Order: sequence, then structure tokens, then C-alpha cells
Amino acid sequence: MNFRNFSLLLVLTALSLSAISQTAREQQIADRLSPIGESCMVGDECAAGGAAEAGPMDPETVYNTYCMACHTTGAAGAPLIGAAADWEPRIAQGMDTLYSNAINGIGMMPAKGMCMDCSDEEIESTIDYILSQSE
Repeated sequence: MNFRNFSLLLVLTALSLSAISQTAREQQIADRLSPIGESCMVGDECAAGGAAEAGPMDPETVYNTYCMACHTTGAAGAPLIGAAADWEPRIAQGMDTLYSNAINGIGMMPAKGMCMDCSDEEIESTIDYILSQSE
């Protein structure tokens, strides 16, 4: 093999390796730009077996997850759990009003206390739980 053939072989090998390397870089870029997960809409096959089938959350879990931060500290004027006097004016307006305010939000309290996965019934049960702790 003469020097010219060796040089040509070396150049072709370098070009092949460069093309392979370029393909690998392009794949790495595509992998980095690809979505991490997928979105599922209600009714899509991928949404089957989700949290909706888990059943309702118990009131204590809802309270401890979404309500506790404000209703144990009084943040933004929230009535305290265990303080019946804080709840009396709200109860005096009627339970339907109390439930509606908890579901739709009032003042600084966001709708459903930010539990967007909670049903209205779960919020009402949680209100009943809070009131039972305040008697």
C-alpha cells in the first residue's frame, strides 16, 4: 500500500467517523428536545386508571393536605380549627353559605382551598370535619 492509498483510506475513515459522530449528536439533541411525558385528556385511553378511580379522599386527608396551613395558623384571617368562636359567625350565615364559600372561595381563601381535584362533596365533608374539631 503506497502513501497515497493510505492517505485516501485515512481521509475516508475520518469522514465516516465524522458522519457517525454527527448522527449521534443529532440524536442527542432530539432526545433532549423530546417531551418528558405525555398529556392525557379525560376519555383518552392513557387517562384510564387515574386518580379519579381511587375514590374520594377522606376529610382528614383533605384538611391535612390543603387546609391545615391556613386553618392552624390563622393566615389571612382564616378561622382556626378548634376555635368554635371563629366559626360561629360563619355558621350563623347558614351551612349552605359556608359550603358555597369553601367551594367557590371567599376573601383570601381560594376556591376549594386549592384542592382542584376535590369534589364539592369532599369539600363539604372537610368543612364538617373542621367543625367537628371546633366543638
